[in-house]
Formats: sequence, C-alpha cells, structure tokens
Amino acid sequence: MASVTGASTTRADQAREAVVEAALGKLDLDAKARLLAGQDMWSLPGIPEIGLASLVMSDGPIGVRGVRWTADDPSVALPSPTALAAAWDPELARRAGQLLAQEARRKGVHVLLAPTVNLHRSPLGGRHFEAYSEDPYLTGEIGTGYVRGVQDGGVGTTVKHFVANDAETDRFTVDNIVSPRPLRELYLAPFEAIVAQARPWGIMAAYNQVNGSTMTEHRHLQNEVLRGEWGFDGYVVSDWLAARSTVGALLGGLDVAMPGPTTVYGEALVAAVGAGEVAEHAVDDAVRRVLRLAARVGILDGAPPAVTELPAPLDGEALAREVARRSFVLVRNEGRGDSGGGRPVLPITLDGTAPDGTAPDGTAPGRTGTIALIGAAARDARILGGGSAVVFPDHIVSPLDGLTRALPEGALTYSLGADPNEELADADKGFELTAVCRAADGRVLGTSTVPGGRVQWAGADLPEGVTHEELHTVELTGRFTPRESGEHAFGTRGLGGFVLTVDGDTVFDGAEELGLSSDPFEAFFGGPVERARAGLTEGEKVEISLLHTVHKIPDAPIKAVAFSLLHLGPRHDPDELIARAVEAARAADTAVVVVATTERVESEGFDRADLRLPGRQDDLVRAVAAANPNTVVVVNTGSPVELPWREEVAAILLSWFPGQEGGAALADVLLGAAEPGGRLPTTWPVALADAPVSATTPADGELHYTEGVFIGYRAWERAGTTPAYPFGHGLGYTDWEYETLTATPSDARVRLRNTGTRTGREVVQIYLAPVPGRSPDTPERPARWLAGFAPVEAESGQSVEVRIPLRRRAFEIWDEESGAWSFVPGTYEVQAARSVTDRRLNGLVEARA
Repeated sequence: MASVTGASTTRADQAREAVVEAALGKLDLDAKARLLAGQDMWSLPGIPEIGLASLVMSDGPIGVRGVRWTADDPSVALPSPTALAAAWDPELARRAGQLLAQEARRKGVHVLLAPTVNLHRSPLGGRHFEAYSEDPYLTGEIGTGYVRGVQDGGVGTTVKHFVANDAETDRFTVDNIVSPRPLRELYLAPFEAIVAQARPWGIMAAYNQVNGSTMTEHRHLQNEVLRGEWGFDGYVVSDWLAARSTVGALLGGLDVAMPGPTTVYGEALVAAVGAGEVAEHAVDDAVRRVLRLAARVGILDGAPPAVTELPAPLDGEALAREVARRSFVLVRNEGRGDSGGGRPVLPITLDGTAPDGTAPDGTAPGRTGTIALIGAAARDARILGGGSAVVFPDHIVSPLDGLTRALPEGALTYSLGADPNEELADADKGFELTAVCRAADGRVLGTSTVPGGRVQWAGADLPEGVTHEELHTVELTGRFTPRESGEHAFGTRGLGGFVLTVDGDTVFDGAEELGLSSDPFEAFFGGPVERARAGLTEGEKVEISLLHTVHKIPDAPIKAVAFSLLHLGPRHDPDELIARAVEAARAADTAVVVVATTERVESEGFDRADLRLPGRQDDLVRAVAAANPNTVVVVNTGSPVELPWREEVAAILLSWFPGQEGGAALADVLLGAAEPGGRLPTTWPVALADAPVSATTPADGELHYTEGVFIGYRAWERAGTTPAYPFGHGLGYTDWEYETLTATPSDARVRLRNTGTRTGREVVQIYLAPVPGRSPDTPERPARWLAGFAPVEAESGQSVEVRIPLRRRAFEIWDEESGAWSFVPGTYEVQAARSVTDRRLNGLVEARA
C-alpha cells in the first residue's frame, strides 16, 4: 500500500495507526480539546491513561534552544539558514538536521519548529536570514535535506510558515494578495517538494492572511491542497498566538493552537461541539494527527517509533565549522597591488608564496607577512539573527579568536575601526550576573545564573522553586569588568519597574509601560532604553544590580517574565577610530575588514528600511582600501547589504551569520586551509532602488504581489538591470573548464575539469530556458529558471562527470483557468552554468507531454 505522497506504508506504520486509533477511542471530549490547546509555552499535555507523554517543541532553526530561553542552557549554534542554502548541498543540510536531532534528544525535545522555507521575495524582509533562498527549487532541495536529517534522528519537524509569510510588517494582520499561479509556482512550491520528498511530520500555519483568509483558518490551502492534493498526514500547529477563532481554525485544518493553555481550543472547543458548531469527528481528526506525531517520536506507549536506529553521533563544533566554510561566498578576488604581481589576494599566504608554493614573482618565498584585522564584528562576532532563531552556544569563536589561533605571534594586529553598535545591547562581555527571584514579602524563591543579561522565562520556564503567582521581583546582581576606560551607558528592555545600581549608586528608579505595536511580542519586549551613564576604568570590577518589579498582564495568553540589563561601551570619535585603523592597515601586508549589521537591523518582528550598513562602516572600508591595496572585506550579515566600495577593494567574502565556529572557519578560508565553498542563494543588488521587488508595507491592510512569478533573478532578468552579484555566483581558489553537456528532457550530464593548481569544489547549476517562439496562449515565463544542481569536487587536473535529473515539474506551469499543472511542450535550452549569468554550455531538448 502507498500513500498519496508515494511513500510505502510499512507494517510499523500500520502498527502505529492501530495504537493511535485505540488511544483515540479512550479519550473523552474534554481530554481531546485539552490536548489540542497545548499545555504551556512549548508543550502539549501528557495523558497517562492512554500512555501519552507530554510532547515538547522547541524553536530552531540553527540550534535547539529547548524550553528555557537562556544562555544558562547552551546549544550548538550552526550558521544561518541563508548560509546553509549558500552551500548548495542537500546532504550537508541533512547532516545539519541530524546534528539538531541529536541536540533535541539531549534537551528532551520531540519536535523542532523549523525549517523556514518562505522565499526571499524582498531584500528588506526582516527574517531574510532565517529563510533559504529567492528560488523555490533550491529552497525545496535544502529544506528536504534538513527535514530528512532531523527526522532521521527520530525528531519531528514543522515546516514553516505556511504560506506567503515573506515579510514582517503587520505580520499578524496583513492580507497577502497572491494570484494562483505565483502562489503555486513560487510560494507553495518548497512546501510541496518537502512534503513529497521528506514526508515532514508537521507544518506551521503562519500569522498572515492569504487572499482574504487567515492561514490558521485557510480551508482551501490546508485541507484541500496540503492534505488533499499533497497527501500530507502530519499535524498543523499555529504560529505562536496566531489562532483567532475556535470554529474557523478547526474547520480550516488547524490541529494545535499554541501556546497553551489559554487558546481558542480547550474549553472553547468543547463549547463549540456542544453548541453544534463543529462535529466531534472533526476534533477526532485533529487529535488523531497529534497522536500520530506522538507515536512517531516515541512517546505513545505501544506504538513503534518511526526511527529505531539513530545516526552515528556528530561532533557539533566540527560540523558547525564545516558548514560555515562551505557557506562562505567569495564574490570578488582581484589581483594585489604593485607588490603582488596581479595574483588574487586570497588566500592570504604569510610567507609571500602563492597557494602552489611559489612566490608572486616566481622566486623563493619572501618575508613573513602581516595582517591588520579591523572592525567591531571581528572582535564581537554577529553569529546569528535576532528573534525566535536565537540560541545560546557555550562559546563563540570570533574572527579575532580564529585568526589569533591560526597565525604566528606578531602576524596579527586588531583595530576597532568603526562600531555599528550605536544602541544598547544585552549585558554580555564582562558581566557576571545572577537572577534572584523574590516574593512580595521579600522571600527568596529561587536563583539562576543569567549569562548575557537577558531574562526570558515563559510558561513553566522558571528557576526551580519559582511560580508566576508568587514571583514579585527579579534582581540581576553581580559584577562588571569593563574592557575599556570611559563613559559606559546602561539601560533596560522590558515592562515594569526598574531600579538600576552601578558601583553602589542608584542611577535609575522608574518604570516602563506597555508599548503600542501591532506585533504583541514587540509591544511586550519593547526596545532598548538608556537609563544612565557611568565613568569606569578598564579592568576595575564594579558591583551592579538591576531590580525588576515584574509586570503582570491579567488574562494574558502567555505568562512570561522578560527583561534585559543593557550596556553600551564608551563612545569614541569615529574619525579617530578610522584613522587608527588606517594606520594599522598601512603598516600591514593585508588588511581584513569585518563589517556587519546589528540585531536592530536584522531580526524577527520588523522589516528593514534600507540595505545600508549601520554606522560609519562604509567610510571605514573606503579609508582602509585607500591605504592598503590588499584589502579584504568580510561581510557579516544574514542578507544583502549595499557595498558601495565593492570595486575599491581586492576581495569580498560573504560570511553570513556563521554560527559559533565562524571565526575558526574564517581563518581556514582566508589562509587557504579550505576553499570558500558557497554560491549565492539570492541576488545581491547594487542599491535597493535597483531591486525589482522590494515592497513589504501593506496598503489598507493588503500587500499585493503584483510581480507575479517574477521575483529574484527572474525579475532581475526581466527588468534588464545588472545586480552587484547574481544568483548562483561564487568564486573558489581554483579554475574550472566545462567540457561537455549531454541533455535530455529527463537529465543533464556535465563533464568538467579542474584546471587550477589545487583541489576544489564547484556547484554545477542547470537552467532551463524556453526557446523563443512560444504559443500566444502560453503565459509569460521567466527567461530561465533553476531546474537542477549538483556540487562536485576534483583534484587539480582531474575531470569529473555529474548527472543532474530534470523533473517534469520544471517544464510545467500552473494553469489558472483549469486550476491544474500544465506541461508546456516545446524546445528548451538546457544551460550548464556557474551562475545564472555565467552560463558555460548549452544544449537543446524537445519536451513533449
């Protein structure tokens, strides 16, 4: 027997279903409704009478936070999803998923709330870093690998956010108006591919509306398309606080409303059944899917889990480092200045030699070189994006750390250069803090260490002995050791009363009220507020305390304690900082400048206003490049930024948000121990004004996707505008010659040779381009689209052949009139390419239905 998705139904599947049905039959309506409502912030209730344990969910997608949102419970932090997609390797994504499953099991988590497979429709999207690509095919392939990997480890996934949740502005209320064709060909396509290829155990319904219906109640997309056409047999969970209507949600296909226990289900669902508004068999359908999930992850007695043999254990640090270096995209690598003989600046060789061991002029190796490392993010690395993607690793290897370890003593200098962190951030470097929880009468209820100065306790996530009912105040108390002398700023984030004491002096005593925002999370957590400044001396410890009176909101759907102690180091004259960096760069053989965004630029909850680097970083790069022709810029961002100096520097390496081992991986790549393996998963514009699609702000509550199927590189080619760096672009440390292409409508075979001097990696990309002369009845199509890809490796001088399947869907479009997929026969050019604009070999195929 086979399911609609084409996967065989095994005896274990049948056994699980039998146990699920038996368990369902023992539940009364109250128990069923309670199960669907959730138990707390992260879990569903256990029901001992049927052998059901509590099911625990956790945010991802780059690590497993667990049920405690605190640095006191560390997690492995992998590179950002954009970085994972930049590796163009579904098997690497699968290994990343297996590691995350390993982490989930360690933390007692059964379901990971990931991956995010929404598209890079606009470069301004605030969670751009948390999604994979602008291309639906690449997104689907990477997402498939990720889901397979997590579920290899017996842990469930929830592919999100279903669907068209491609921006953050007014995300709770926006109605995204999307025509059927782009909805099918672009935004639904990754979900469809993952359901067919990986059989995920869960899907998350998004906050937004699509064409007039909120997604948690979208009968057509959730019941008719997801479950009907695609045969999805897993559960659908709401995004947190997304469910709005008891009857609408249940009939619209939503199984679980989170977080619990106060949701549209529970008692409200029992009442709706009693009033005849919904039938109990509809409740049974939802409960059956939840029990099936529990059976698959092994927490329903008597049901065989879906996975009985786990993958071999993985080294988290090693894999994080590998993913990072495989994701780095080298977009520019030009010749050195006069002393370099025209040789590309990367990789950096400290003795003056080229990667093959010869000096630039062919003579013996020269003197030992030096590197000037510059930039705030070189010292304090930005390893991940903000919001629900945040996890807390037990260590972070910054670029300064990585290069210091890899280089001989005296080869490296460091300068701040220009600091983009112009706002207060969580009290991290130099702080040693403990949270002391007290009742209204002053009794100590419990304590917890708070690395990072952030308290974020939701639901039952409280220190041992502490309850929301008794908790009155939380005091962060400890010591701060400044890294530099000068005037330090301190502040708070959150609601409620605050008393801030620095070095024995009370510097603030006041309160913060509930803010106004269409996003309840943003309103509750608030923004940073400066409270006081104090002159401190480098290395001299001071006592510090922040006493917080907990702000309790009656009938709030989430019981939470969330506030932060914030800090900003001494502000320096930016011109003076840049001047010092220029001096260091002029004295070094190579300058490496790390530029970055901040959490106030790239995070969940808001979209970006522009693509500029914050602060004076552009001025810094220009000044350093003018002083040293061998200037390398490392761009530490999760998504595109404008690089107005890109033609003035020797090399540009995109490091994305590279995870906890980013600095070690950066040293590997800069010094030539490894090749930068990444290719762009999204187009980088010269300027925001050039981007064909950028709008993220609704008008009268609606955001119209008027561009149709033309987003990303499809839109760039249609507009005829040249980007800074095209989709698929990326350079390595060797050269490739594409020798032969043999193509049929079902596959493309490409032979290529490594013509460089070292072993290298290449990503062979296959694009389909319809030959002009289409029928007048055929809707407009892009000039070309990605139809397949494969990473290959070869030693110097070696040839390698790769076969890349071409799926029937690559020749189809969604026919809006018939409401079905339509094969478009005709002549197509099959293009083997290094990027969408660097096409090396072409072949023609005749496609027939």
